[in-house]
Amino acid sequence: MLRVAQLLLSLAILVIFHEFGHFLFAKIFKTRVEKFYLFFNPWFSLFKFKKGETQYGIGWLPLGGYVKIAGMIDESMDKEQMKQPPQPWEFRSKPAWQRLLIMLGGVMVNVILAFIIYIAILFVWGEKYISVDEVNKHGIFVDSLGREIGLRDGDLIVSVNDEVLTDYDDVIKNLLLNNPHKLTVNRQGKDTSVIITNEIISGIIKNGFIFEPRIPFIIEEIPDTSVAKNAGMLPYDKIIAINNEPVSYFQEIKPKLDENKSKKIDLTIIREQSDTVYLSLILPETGKLGVIVQTIKLDTTNYSFFAAIPAGLSKTVEEVGLYLKQLKLVFTPKTKAYKSVGSFISITKLFPKKWNWEIFWSLTALLSVMLAVLNLLPIPALDGGHVMFTLYEMIVGKKPSDKFLEKAQLVGMVILLALIVYALGNDFINHIF
Repeated sequence: MLRVAQLLLSLAILVIFHEFGHFLFAKIFKTRVEKFYLFFNPWFSLFKFKKGETQYGIGWLPLGGYVKIAGMIDESMDKEQMKQPPQPWEFRSKPAWQRLLIMLGGVMVNVILAFIIYIAILFVWGEKYISVDEVNKHGIFVDSLGREIGLRDGDLIVSVNDEVLTDYDDVIKNLLLNNPHKLTVNRQGKDTSVIITNEIISGIIKNGFIFEPRIPFIIEEIPDTSVAKNAGMLPYDKIIAINNEPVSYFQEIKPKLDENKSKKIDLTIIREQSDTVYLSLILPETGKLGVIVQTIKLDTTNYSFFAAIPAGLSKTVEEVGLYLKQLKLVFTPKTKAYKSVGSFISITKLFPKKWNWEIFWSLTALLSVMLAVLNLLPIPALDGGHVMFTLYEMIVGKKPSDKFLEKAQLVGMVILLALIVYALGNDFINHIF
């Protein structure tokens, strides 16, 4: 429920600001706004009141929101109003450039909102990242797909597409989204390059990435109730063998523990850098020792308020570019990325189980970027569809007929509904079945 609450709060913020963008430009150009709603309100509203010429309200269906602008063919499909003679305060009576700005207002505000949030995040929390140097202390751990294309456990990251990167997250993004998909690693002093094809990317999207940082199994904390505590393990102990089989890293130890659920195991441990300790214990049915293991070290770049402004702008531009590349990936059939398109179920799972303001605002900024980009797609019923027809009018000098716009709006709504159903279907297949 906490995840759902975070999603609803994030959506509420994004929808209010997006619709305010349309509302603001409509007011600037003296265009009447009849309704301003957070969430949709088919049949009834949870809350509403009227101030001036505008009715404000909250709907019960959290799939977005809307402003109903007089004289505009939108999701309300108010055909009766469009049959009346145009009025000077209606959308259809305004010059094309004003209508264009009204329709772009939501997108612009979403981008500005993301920019402001990123400034605040960088100023308050800084920018946390895993450095490639930190990963290369122990190298990477490779899954079966990674081994198939020629990677090996312990490989050190050198470059992606011949570019040396310092941020491990940038390695993943560039490898997935930038052509060519070439990773160069160092193995025992020799550089080796592997090409990751679109077919391999399809496997990555379906099953997870082909490599990750290797993490030594060093205990950071031991709860009093854990079997490890009763067996005599201490913080900073490092497991180097299970049942006399050498192991060094978390990724090697976890499968061994899973194999020995409810069984007695013998552990060989390095304590205080030099002492070797031998312990025995019976694993519970979960196959877990019940300890907290040290994770990979995060580096942080801190920003002053004024330094956070250009950094926030750079971050916003970067996220817009990355999301456009992700959409390109979705429309590349060989990657099968379209199978990973998710609905609100997938988005909900991005939020943590415990409230974390840094993560909440980071996701809200990202969703604001996504909302801006998606709304610019040239699909009737989205802002991008209205923009497309308005630009056509400005270039050709002829406005599409109201009847054509009504039919286009209906087609667009059907397309959006189909996309929502498709995304829900993916979520049910990927997360439930």
